[in-house]
Amino acid sequence: MEQSEVVLRAIGILTQSAEWIRSADRDPATGVESGAGQGAGQIGSLLAEVFPSFTVSSEATPLEAAHAVTEAALPAIMQLIGAFSFVYSELAEVHDSGRTDITSEALLRELALRMSRPNDAV
Repeated sequence: MEQSEVVLRAIGILTQSAEWIRSADRDPATGVESGAGQGAGQIGSLLAEVFPSFTVSSEATPLEAAHAVTEAALPAIMQLIGAFSFVYSELAEVHDSGRTDITSEALLRELALRMSRPNDAV
């Protein structure tokens, strides 16, 4: 999965989580449980797409198995950290500058549009 795709998925998760929080604030009896379940599904789907599938030999020692898992998973972990860090830094920059002309939701939409145009992507 390309980094821009991972960033777009991270933006989607953050955008949806903000909606779940707003829903929970409006209706505490129903917002939290359904939102959390949907979030877990979106996050699980992202993880399934980003993490590679691999096998570990049945003869591998526990240490060899751990190294194999780490080696296979590390690029995906770095990709996810990079995506969420990028989105966080963009949100933090706007917040820290004191801008009031754009909401977090609008900024996330703007980032998504920017990332969906390959020539303009960061």
